[in-house]
Amino acid sequence: MDIIKISKINKCFGSSDNLVYALKDINLTIEKGDFVAIIGQSGSGKSTLMNILGCLDTPTSGSYQINGVETSQMNNNQLAELRSKTFGFIFQRYNLLSNLSAIDNVALPAIYSGSNINERRTRAKELLTDLGLEHKLANKPNELSGGQQQRVSIARALMNGGEIILADEPTGALDSKSGENVMDIIINLHRKGHTIILVTHDKNIANYASRVIEIKDGEVIADYRQNDEIYSTLKPVKSKARNFFSHCKYMLFESFKMSVQAILSHKMRSLLTMLGIIIGIASVVTVVALGQGSTQSIMANINAMGTNTIDIMPGKNFGDMRSNKIKTLTVNDANFLAQQNYVDSTTPNSSTTGTITFANESLTAKLNGVGSQYFDVKGVKLESGRIFNMQDVKENASVVVIDQNVKDKLFANGESPLGKTIIFNKKPLKIIGVTQKLTTIGMSNDTLTLWAPYTTVMNKFTGDKYISSITVKVADSVSSQMAENNIIQVLTQRHGSKDFFTINTDSIKQTIESTAATMTLLISGIALISLVVGGIGVMNIMLVSVTERTKEIGLRMAIGAKQSDIMQQFLIEAVLICMIGGIFGLVFSGIIGTALQWFLSGSMTLSYSTNVMILSIIFSMIIGVVFGFMPAKNAAKLNPIEALTRD
Repeated sequence: MDIIKISKINKCFGSSDNLVYALKDINLTIEKGDFVAIIGQSGSGKSTLMNILGCLDTPTSGSYQINGVETSQMNNNQLAELRSKTFGFIFQRYNLLSNLSAIDNVALPAIYSGSNINERRTRAKELLTDLGLEHKLANKPNELSGGQQQRVSIARALMNGGEIILADEPTGALDSKSGENVMDIIINLHRKGHTIILVTHDKNIANYASRVIEIKDGEVIADYRQNDEIYSTLKPVKSKARNFFSHCKYMLFESFKMSVQAILSHKMRSLLTMLGIIIGIASVVTVVALGQGSTQSIMANINAMGTNTIDIMPGKNFGDMRSNKIKTLTVNDANFLAQQNYVDSTTPNSSTTGTITFANESLTAKLNGVGSQYFDVKGVKLESGRIFNMQDVKENASVVVIDQNVKDKLFANGESPLGKTIIFNKKPLKIIGVTQKLTTIGMSNDTLTLWAPYTTVMNKFTGDKYISSITVKVADSVSSQMAENNIIQVLTQRHGSKDFFTINTDSIKQTIESTAATMTLLISGIALISLVVGGIGVMNIMLVSVTERTKEIGLRMAIGAKQSDIMQQFLIEAVLICMIGGIFGLVFSGIIGTALQWFLSGSMTLSYSTNVMILSIIFSMIIGVVFGFMPAKNAAKLNPIEALTRD
């Protein structure tokens, strides 16, 4: 029974004006179970013929049938499957993958035929044991002799069955003793039913064959039998049948493992590939963290001024030189605003500067007259004691709350100031509370500050009928902008003209948030450029990697890898490199942030966002897909025989 039939096969190279024929009208059939030696001098066309027989190369014209099926009608995937399940290749230079052990090199073809890891490792071990390499399973190619490497190559050819064994000068790189051992193995394979096609220029090697075909200048000049030994009792190796979804899932997992192996076996190259991504991700995350940290720090200070509050002050604006002379804001204005449905509460404010005396100490301080809700509205926290209440306000109580600066200056000996009486501008005030350290914008860390009921300050200290400002807390369900517009309208009507201005903390917050977001976006955009540059670096190094690994790609195709398998592996490799680079970038960003805070003694705050980190990893993976696509595509489009023969 003929397993191979070729008719009028031609293979030529060059342009139409300068054609060079490697094969000319080759006609031959090969019977199943035969042992055929193709012999000829270098350049005779024997290797070209073997490559066409093994579906590594395609003829220029003619017909080639395997088991009655025309190969010219097959697509790339069908040819890859044919190489995987029908052919087994034994190369002169072994073509073993240097980063894989002997058992993994042998098991490689079974990955592309769908066998699971236990099945393929068990069979690989059996094959290597049969060839006397049971103690070399974990050895890599550089740890094996030439003869041992060739036996590993033979075991690999048998992994998926190897119905047709194609041996290209299998003893060409071996000494005579090792060559004899290899030929003994090939003879035994023939007797087990394998169809052997051996290419050689050595007539002594050709004498082992049952049939000899001699080629010269691309033409068959002799075809004769040396014996009638034909064996066709080969038991096929069963391959695992998988549906489309299962096969895709299987190959994705296997491609992932192979990609990890490739990255680990070239650590320095992989690290250099990641470098651009590491710098890019670290830059983006650090800049965003710095922007968010700065914004949060500023917003914390603004919130300390009062959440959703509006301050009403006399004059046109902050720069109005006449504001001190304008006396129009009154307690009645504050009370009237407090009755509006869009207002939660109001606090009249009055202030004066004077001298406080306690024991033998006399200091200059500022006394603020405020309402009982001032501390809650402004976010001022108590360290000890209490704040004055509405009853204190109504009764013009001579009570006072002091800040930490006053406490430190007057009570440095550690005694409690609560219950003590201090003298302010010759009038007594009883201390009922002490605030925590002030960090509020507008309140100096060095100022000595006191708070008393505004009625006490106005009636006992200043004698003013007018107040210096009103603090309004807007109702939670109301827009601060709408409340501000209504307050301006109401007070303008009450005063007859607009002789005041407002400070809306929410407007300040929105402005700062908008400015911070714009700056963060701008700086992040600049940092993203470095990330894209890193992606270009990934593409360039991956393209170089494809060139360096051309033989590996050719070998994988020879043993059954489809174009999609090759592309998937290189694409996963690029994505993995970028993803790992992204993770390293996050770590590097954390180190940068820690260093910045340490060197700047905590004055700079960085706030890392989980969402930003996750997005950075996702973006780095997208970079891997985008910039890894071209190298992966180039790898998948390589011609198997050109890849195998490229230096």
